[in-house]
Amino acid sequence: MRFSRRPMEEPEINLIPFIDVLLVVLIFLMLSTTYSRFTELQINLPAADAEKLRERPGEVIVAVAADGRYAINRKPVDGKSVEVLAAELGSAAAGRADTVVIISADALAAHQAVVNVLDAARRAGLSRLTFAAQTAGGR
Repeated sequence: MRFSRRPMEEPEINLIPFIDVLLVVLIFLMLSTTYSRFTELQINLPAADAEKLRERPGEVIVAVAADGRYAINRKPVDGKSVEVLAAELGSAAAGRADTVVIISADALAAHQAVVNVLDAARRAGLSRLTFAAQTAGGR
């Protein structure tokens, strides 16, 4: 019996799946580089249509200036520390627990200045807080 050997076939590399994968990677890179210019944040501060400001008993208005100075009910506060601010808030609230603290911060004020007001209100025992916003046409 004679068995004949088949001639060895040369292995063939199929390039079609490789090309498909490369095209998918190329499309992914093209899409991701197109949107890379939108990575920076554009922040617009909120504006609200609210009723005009009027004096109400039981409200304490804390104004935060751009340079970090504070004013409570339009009276400037001496110092920028949380302890001084807490003492002033406590005296402005006159021991009333239902006092609402309205924080009116300048758009350019540092976030730390606003956080100091929140901390001072907590230390003074005032838990009702709100933020003031300017009207949309106020700019």
